[in-house]
Amino acid sequence: KETAESSGYVKNINIPEQWLEATESIANSSMPPITLICGAKNCAKTTFSRYLLNVLLNKYTKVAYLDTDVGQPEFTPPAFLSLTIVHKVTSDLTVPCLKTPERCLFFGDVSCKRDPSTYLSYVFAIYNYYRKEYCISDKGEYPHKIEVPLIVNTPGWVKVDMLKYICPTHVVKISISSEKKNLPAGEFWSDGEHDETINLIEINSAHQDSLTRSVLVQIDARLLRDLRILTYFKQCFSSDSNISTIKELAHALASHCPYEVPIASIKIQHLHCEVPSSEIFYSLNATVVGLAVDSHGPENLPWCLGLGIVRGIDTVKVLGSVGPQELNQLV
Repeated sequence: KETAESSGYVKNINIPEQWLEATESIANSSMPPITLICGAKNCAKTTFSRYLLNVLLNKYTKVAYLDTDVGQPEFTPPAFLSLTIVHKVTSDLTVPCLKTPERCLFFGDVSCKRDPSTYLSYVFAIYNYYRKEYCISDKGEYPHKIEVPLIVNTPGWVKVDMLKYICPTHVVKISISSEKKNLPAGEFWSDGEHDETINLIEINSAHQDSLTRSVLVQIDARLLRDLRILTYFKQCFSSDSNISTIKELAHALASHCPYEVPIASIKIQHLHCEVPSSEIFYSLNATVVGLAVDSHGPENLPWCLGLGIVRGIDTVKVLGSVGPQELNQLV
């Protein structure tokens, strides 16, 4: 029986034949697949991953989604890496939506190029969590038996170390018409020996033209990030709140009653920079921060619970009650 998905039509967008064949081959694998999607910027990796997610959900009750694109993540605000377990099909692939991730880490930047080593450590930590919770291994067997399929969405900049560490069953490489912007040909992550455990699928991006509808809707990246921040913090208010701009959100948040947290009950960690202890409270004033809890796992990375806004710090009160030694312990 032909469905909307199998015919290549999904609510106002056309899915190219190449994409149909690629997703069907992945979904028909003999075991739950681990699929890593890569390609140049603006080649519709996210749209392809949304469609693949729907196709897999027609076969599996749940699918894991590891989002490594800190600039334009799928289910979280910007600057996060996350693992989300999805149970329901998305009817409209053109509309991004927020979901509560099972695990996430706050990277604190919209580009992974600024601190690639930290970025990779975050990717590996979240993937290790997925492997621990959703893969099984008998008597140290490797690779682990996959219980829940995984989709890995990547930014335009892909580190070979990520591919080697995750060792996916399928790699989908999406190309655009500008050859110089594409990833290297073939299995660019390999050391020259063909890895038969990885299926490489090379497809073209869906380009806009005047005759066919495209799955690729070009939206300014900065605007999209602002919209995600707006949508995220609108959750502080009732669904009927009339908030549609950043300015309206700012006014609403300013009138929202804040929580008061004793400085002694938190630990402050600046990302990608060093701040003198004497300036730490001034640097936090009126900033968006990641709210995390200490993790005692092997990576010792703090799992993040979400975003917060520091409305203000009573620096006179704090500095008057905290000595130099206690101040250094907060950092």
